[in-house]
Amino acid sequence: MVLIEFAMAPRGVGDSLSAHVARILDVIDRSGLSCQLTPMGTILEGEWDEAMAVVNACFKVLEKDCPRVGLTLKADWKPGKGSRLKSKVENVEKQIGRKLRT
Repeated sequence: MVLIEFAMAPRGVGDSLSAHVARILDVIDRSGLSCQLTPMGTILEGEWDEAMAVVNACFKVLEKDCPRVGLTLKADWKPGKGSRLKSKVENVEKQIGRKLRT
């Protein structure tokens, strides 16, 4: 399983990016992969090829009408089962003995 945190930023399309970001989030939501939306990007959880296919699909949506696209991507691959999206936070909360404000 891989956790991929990524953010895509269309360039050269004006100051408001919400319509472009909404198109990306629609692709992510329809993918069926576990995800966590943050103010600075999105975290996907799934098999490597599936997760990278979602990142690629997001790019394809933007390349149609954006003259430039910036991408930031971090990945953490580890063999095994899913649910690391939640379990990584839960493990840290166990260590400090309380729930974190996330």
